[in-house]
Amino acid sequence: MSLRLGEEAPNFTAKTTEGEINFHEWLGDSWGVLYSHPADFTPVCTTELGRTAALKGEFAKRNVKVIALSVDPLAEHLKWVGDIEETQSVKMNFPIIADEDKQVAVAYDMIHPEANEKFTVRSVFVIDPNKKVRLTLTYPPSTGRNFNEILRVIDSLQLTDNYSVATPVDWEDGDEVVISPSVSSEAAREKFPKGFNEVKPYLRLTPQPNRD
Repeated sequence: MSLRLGEEAPNFTAKTTEGEINFHEWLGDSWGVLYSHPADFTPVCTTELGRTAALKGEFAKRNVKVIALSVDPLAEHLKWVGDIEETQSVKMNFPIIADEDKQVAVAYDMIHPEANEKFTVRSVFVIDPNKKVRLTLTYPPSTGRNFNEILRVIDSLQLTDNYSVATPVDWEDGDEVVISPSVSSEAAREKFPKGFNEVKPYLRLTPQPNRD
């Protein structure tokens, strides 16, 4: 059964390219991105892992740990790391889970038999510090993930967790946000001292509250 938003991310112990981990303990008080690959030594995955390594600083600024997974063995992962570093001009700086027994893949519903019963699909899970699933994405094998979008969603989740706002269509960090309908206009004047534009009673735009 697939994981739903708000459910607890299943815990697991697994071998990785950076040693054995207990997932929840490894996450600690951080946000997490867990994502899966169909197989090692595949072209799209190689570019994705390289991109993730290059974005280490961006994830760190957001208190996010990233971990990847495929069902290939650890020895193959370690060989693949060399290819990733060579072809993508990066130093690998996050772990890859070796899920040979498919324990994690099954717990996170990463195997879709109609796509391929032997390999994991391109799943993405964003998990908050309370170990709750906050975002799920599934990509087809031929389409590489957009990590700018993953970062954008994390920015939105972290913003909206702390303020009574939502982020509108195509929102980027620094854009105006939408005041939650549960906040009255009277209360909004106190909560949002920068003011707001009432387009409709249910559509009120205000400058991003955590920006100067």
